[in-house]
Amino acid sequence: MQNEEMKLQVSESIDRGELFGSLDSNLKIIEEYFGITIIQRDNELILKGEKVIEAQKVIAEMMSIISMGEKLDTQKINYVIALCENGMSYKESKINKDIICFTHKGKPLKPKTIGQKDYVNSIRKKDIVFGVGPAGTGKTYIAVAMAISAFKNKEVQKIILARPAVEAGERLGFLPGDLQEKVDPYLRPLYDALYDILGREGALRLKEKEVIEVVPLAYMRGRTLDNSFIILDEAQNTTKEQMKMFLTRLGFGSKAVITGDITQIDLPRGKKSGLVDAINVLKPVKDIDFCYLKDVDVVRHELVKKIINAYEKYYNENPEPEDRNLE
Repeated sequence: MQNEEMKLQVSESIDRGELFGSLDSNLKIIEEYFGITIIQRDNELILKGEKVIEAQKVIAEMMSIISMGEKLDTQKINYVIALCENGMSYKESKINKDIICFTHKGKPLKPKTIGQKDYVNSIRKKDIVFGVGPAGTGKTYIAVAMAISAFKNKEVQKIILARPAVEAGERLGFLPGDLQEKVDPYLRPLYDALYDILGREGALRLKEKEVIEVVPLAYMRGRTLDNSFIILDEAQNTTKEQMKMFLTRLGFGSKAVITGDITQIDLPRGKKSGLVDAINVLKPVKDIDFCYLKDVDVVRHELVKKIINAYEKYYNENPEPEDRNLE
């Protein structure tokens, strides 16, 4: 394929520092990904290489993002590249228009990817939603934000966050403190999300009033939960029996979100994941949504996405049928 040259005008209203990045780091990402050269000249960029058309689309999207008042970072640029490669547009998706809620500091919380936006929309529309995907895709954080939004809008009266303490096993007895203190370390990610959104004092105040409960999954048995927003986190570590028990707790006016990563199952060998089982069993149920977040939806450090891809590639090439628990 022959090298091409294309000129791209940069509007005076666009912040060059934001567009180009520190020491032109943003442009270097484009150059490296598409294998092109970018030359800055006055108010235009000159693109040279085989994939200048693809690169031009990405840069145009970056300028649109700046025009919308958003900041560019490595994660967002790589996400825009992934969208453009799939014939999609960040601007047209209107991700930045959807505010879930505000943190205690007044910061608006918004979905950062199209996958997250679809996840948010599913939670709004359905009473039971499964959010399945790799680490760093915001499954738990978004679910907690949606729960807080529902509580603030008086859609529910209570928020219940549950997690199986599978990792503890028989070791719980050797930890100091009462039972709640023993299991709290396994519930820490849920507390972290609450503290980040509500502030530590605000979250603890609601917890003291029993408006918010953060509990091990075992505490859910025998309860019927009305007018509640219930989140089951790390659901890949539930057994089939535990998952059925949890799903049948749902009462009138309640909503449940189940999150998990089926590539990180910590159950004993021979135990099938309740999340994997539920995905297979509940597929025909129309009023339940399954949202599958992918590596492109990772909103942590850019290396997290590369780590996930590396593991997936390795295990695809070197399957270990005896331990995967994913049949």
